Amino acid sequence: MNQPELAELPVIDIASTIRYEDSYTQFKTVLESIGGKVELISDLTVLKEQLISDRLNGKFVVNTIETLGDVDEKAAFLSAFELEKVEKGYVKGTVGVAENGAVWIYESQMINRLVPFICQHLILVIEKKNIVDNLHQAYEKIDVSKEGFGVFIAGPSKTADIEQSLVIGAHGARSATIYVIA
Repeated sequence: MNQPELAELPVIDIASTIRYEDSYTQFKTVLESIGGKVELISDLTVLKEQLISDRLNGKFVVNTIETLGDVDEKAAFLSAFELEKVEKGYVKGTVGVAENGAVWIYESQMINRLVPFICQHLILVIEKKNIVDNLHQAYEKIDVSKEGFGVFIAGPSKTADIEQSLVIGAHGARSATIYVIA
């Protein structure tokens, strides 16, 4: 067999990795530069009211956050065909990364792994204290072997064609709003 020799993984001195004076401000700046929105809130009241309003107005929303109210457990068993009309998906994130504006979400936080990708408008919620400077720090806070699936999401879906025209929301969530709880 023609296999290269095994090489040890590099040792990274995390203390020497990128740092920011204000992780939240950097997170917000980067995320907004890639098409996302960030709102700092003191508690979940505004989101609870928004969720109630969405449901009263007949919007098909999927809530996966227990502290917002009724969790849509039935979404775990819905197919892509059934979920394609989801207007908003509410999902709690584990950690935010200031250097790239990404939020880590475990599969259990999504209820159905399609929700963050198939909804029209993605609503993510993280706590300000869980925003770290860089991916090295993020990987220290998450356990990638905890569940079968997890993902970093940074903003709404984007694509750029051969002519380098950026299109936001082309093949996934048209918008992504990250609510950061102070």
